[in-house]
Amino acid sequence: MNKILLLSCILLLGCGSFSASAQKKSKEKARQLQVETTANPKLIVGVIVDQMRFDYLTRFANHYGEGGFRRLIREGFNCRNNHFSYAETSTAPGHASIYTGSTPSVHGIIGNNWYDKASQQMVYCVEDSSYSSLGTTTDAGQKSPHRLNSPTITDMLRTHFQMRSKVISISIKDRSAVLPGGFTANAAYWFQGLSEGKWISSTYYMDNLPKWVSDFNSSGKAASYKKTWNTLKEINQYLESGPDSNKYEEAFNGETGAVFPHKLEEIWEANSRFELLKSTPYGNSLTTDFAMAAITNERLGKDQYTDFLAISYSSTDIVGHRFGVNSKEIQDTYLRLDMELERLLEKLDSEVGEGQYTLYLTADHGAMHVPGYLQELKIPAGLVGIAEYNERFEQFLQYNYGTTDIIQHRSEKHLFFNYKVIANLGLQVKKVQEDIRREILTYSPIDRVYTADQLLNSSYDEGISYLIQNTFHPKRSGDILLVYKPGNTAYDTTGSSHGSPYKYDTHVPLIFYGTGIKKGSTAKRTDITDIAPTLSSLLGMAFPYGGQGEPIEAVLK
Repeated sequence: MNKILLLSCILLLGCGSFSASAQKKSKEKARQLQVETTANPKLIVGVIVDQMRFDYLTRFANHYGEGGFRRLIREGFNCRNNHFSYAETSTAPGHASIYTGSTPSVHGIIGNNWYDKASQQMVYCVEDSSYSSLGTTTDAGQKSPHRLNSPTITDMLRTHFQMRSKVISISIKDRSAVLPGGFTANAAYWFQGLSEGKWISSTYYMDNLPKWVSDFNSSGKAASYKKTWNTLKEINQYLESGPDSNKYEEAFNGETGAVFPHKLEEIWEANSRFELLKSTPYGNSLTTDFAMAAITNERLGKDQYTDFLAISYSSTDIVGHRFGVNSKEIQDTYLRLDMELERLLEKLDSEVGEGQYTLYLTADHGAMHVPGYLQELKIPAGLVGIAEYNERFEQFLQYNYGTTDIIQHRSEKHLFFNYKVIANLGLQVKKVQEDIRREILTYSPIDRVYTADQLLNSSYDEGISYLIQNTFHPKRSGDILLVYKPGNTAYDTTGSSHGSPYKYDTHVPLIFYGTGIKKGSTAKRTDITDIAPTLSSLLGMAFPYGGQGEPIEAVLK
């Protein structure tokens, strides 16, 4: 009897011990689950700087304050070897690639504009006449993401939280607001210049502009930037850029030279009024003003569902196109952008809470130096004379085929065939592609030529061929794709351009900062398509469907 009683006590104690252990493990598991659930940032902020080369981080570093770029690098994770993995490095493909985690070969945005084979006309990436403008009587608001073939990280966020998350996208440029917002954004806003000076949108997103947007437009904030643009610091301190007066910059209408100070109030009418702000750092300031108003009025980051604010600073690109990579104007624009980032971070700290949001900063493409400037330094470069090689090409077509009509359309770097004409001549498309490829390859400014057949039936995993294949979309790209020699562009004698597979266009910043992000840096290669899956991993949600990138493990805690 005593033995039975003793055994019962031992079993009872064992069960109690097991129960206590199980409860402890259960509580620990629940605690871990709670940590994982509550660790999500309240707000994701995506910052894209249009036309930002990586070396703008380092070249102007001595002039930056402690609260902008320096803060992000000091307290965040800096990917120093970050690149685009395709050749068409321009605004629309850049924004689409960052937010879908894929390349133009998948998301279909092969340029800002492209030739549509079905309608046989040029189309704009976000143009959509089936929707109406909001905030303007012009057609500037007739936009939507309908030409995007793949959902974005912002779409995945919205669906993950059953559409309870808010997504707001903002940029001076319409395409830079529409594409990041994806298909499900609550709102996308862009700036209508000319005589209006207003932030506008499309009925794709809403029936009417929110009151806070109308109030902002009526506040006179845009008009307050109608003032002289002079250098932030003494101009003789800008040793990281070339002379202020040189032949590689384009002056504003009404100016005698492209030099500081730029008296906007005096040249206002000659430069389409509010349109002028886009070509100055004040366009970036206005973007920050509006983004800060959105944070407050949309109550971003105020509940348990992660929100997303997409901001694209476009004026850097417009300044770069006018004045060039080596200009005092571009240096001053970045020094002022540094201050805008500080303003934005301080707003996020106060409204959302320091340590409660995650921000990343990158660019949609880089830029090359003005070819004339490179030639002056004896660096190989040049301007492509398209008219000159078009004349030679037409002679080739006439001599070999008896007609030039086998080419239906010519874009700068794409040739589209007229298949009916080729069939009527009894020719094989593949043979015509190859013959034309060999011909164009003999033209001086051309470095490489690819055929659609090559890109459809070959697989490249490195080099320029790989980048071209990631650019090629079978329904939208041409039958012939051209690549210029390094340092060559079909642009102008002034200002900088982009759109190549070379490092000056593909190497851009990528910095992660905030909740869930380690402090540090890496020189290992990262890809622009890695941003979306990294954010998906951070949030514990599905990756964008068409994504080709991988999470950057070193970034995440």
